[in-house]
Amino acid sequence: MAGVLTMALAGPPAAPQVKCAVEDPRLAELSGLAVAGNALWAMSDGGSRVELHQIDPDTCAVVDSQSAGVNPFDPEDLAVGPDESLWVADIGDNELRRDTVAVVVLPPQGESRLHRLTYPDGPHDAEALLIDARGRPVVITKEVGRPAGVYRTAQVPEGVGPTPLVRVGEVTLPSSDTPGGPIGEIGSRVVTGAAVSVDGSVVALRTYTDAWLYPVSRGDFVGALSGTPVRVPLPDEPQGEALAFDRDGTLLSGSESRGATGELRAVAGAVALAAARPGTDGASAPVRAPEAAEPTPPWLPAALGGGAVAGVLLMLAGAIALRRR
Repeated sequence: MAGVLTMALAGPPAAPQVKCAVEDPRLAELSGLAVAGNALWAMSDGGSRVELHQIDPDTCAVVDSQSAGVNPFDPEDLAVGPDESLWVADIGDNELRRDTVAVVVLPPQGESRLHRLTYPDGPHDAEALLIDARGRPVVITKEVGRPAGVYRTAQVPEGVGPTPLVRVGEVTLPSSDTPGGPIGEIGSRVVTGAAVSVDGSVVALRTYTDAWLYPVSRGDFVGALSGTPVRVPLPDEPQGEALAFDRDGTLLSGSESRGATGELRAVAGAVALAAARPGTDGASAPVRAPEAAEPTPPWLPAALGGGAVAGVLLMLAGAIALRRR
């Protein structure tokens, strides 16, 4: 799955509309959104335990909470399984030093479950999780200057594990001129979240600046990611990481507030823009050649994770000066 992805719009997407302000301090580092049943759930990055909050989509007020007795390392995303279980993606690894990552499953009824996962090729930082129709986790890594890796377990994980992940593909996002994010154009191509529509017809990856929507055929999420996506700009989010689809096909997005008041925003009709078309099989021919990728400096993933804009720019400038000398 190595095709370069380009934009194919069925029509211009609506501009994001602010639904409400996220003012609860428990969601100041909003990094995950998911719709399970008729409820919208949200989670923050970090913390000493897994904690989810149901929010009113019209007011952003927290109306319910649930937690699991797990002390996570770096939770980054929230996904929904086929039985409407909520899956917390404890997959962040800015310093690339974790032997295992994990998912924590909170079912509608019963006790939470912890499944540890291992990559086949060493540590990766990641912030995006999908759960396929069989209940297998699909992790999309956060890479700089190279394609994002797509990893999935071969079977539904059972027990604490660890369960091996298998590299099943890769994704290269196009560049974007949408403004926003903590690190400018670099951030327009790193994957910071993922979501699947309630009917399973569309999967989405997001960056700091855009959402990229892929039509799904026959439930094949991995195959869909080799196809041609629709771009939905999400401009001017300070550190956009959260993404979900409402039951009516509206795309919901959120961002870490970074010292300001956060917002829940909506793009109406997003699923219709990318709904599977007749003959779509989840694979489309690339339209343009890939851009040359620069090797990833070892310090850059950690800088991205922390949003250290000034540090990144200074180090890049220094590298350019040294190269000129």
